Amino acid sequence: MSDTTDVWTQVSKVLDKHGINFRIGTEGFSDLADCTVMCLAGDMKTTVAEMGRTPRDQVVMVRIDENTKRALDDWVETGAVKSRSEAAALFMREGIKVRSGELEELREALDDVGRAKQRLEEKAKEVIGGMPDPTPPFDTP
Repeated sequence: MSDTTDVWTQVSKVLDKHGINFRIGTEGFSDLADCTVMCLAGDMKTTVAEMGRTPRDQVVMVRIDENTKRALDDWVETGAVKSRSEAAALFMREGIKVRSGELEELREALDDVGRAKQRLEEKAKEVIGGMPDPTPPFDTP
């Protein structure tokens, strides 16, 4: 049995103990390359509580389709949230949590880009002897 199979067998056993029936493929674990496993909270109470502890003082304008607007309105109508804005903030926060792994990879790439830009500026200063001031000096009479 391969190490991957051993790991997935152990994961499956632990999930089974928690009432989660987790099976990949019918002939073993050959389709793992196409498998994504996500762990989601059973409810959004934690996210709602977090939102209550931190101010929502940043404004982001987004355009959404009619179905998304209807879904946000449905959440407002249930009383679970007070407004479309709160519903949208809640689901954005949940989506960011779900995609945190990919976001971390993007942050690392952005850090790499930042370091590369800094090296480029340093090299340009070395070659040119300094970068010109981006704002022209004011003429004084």
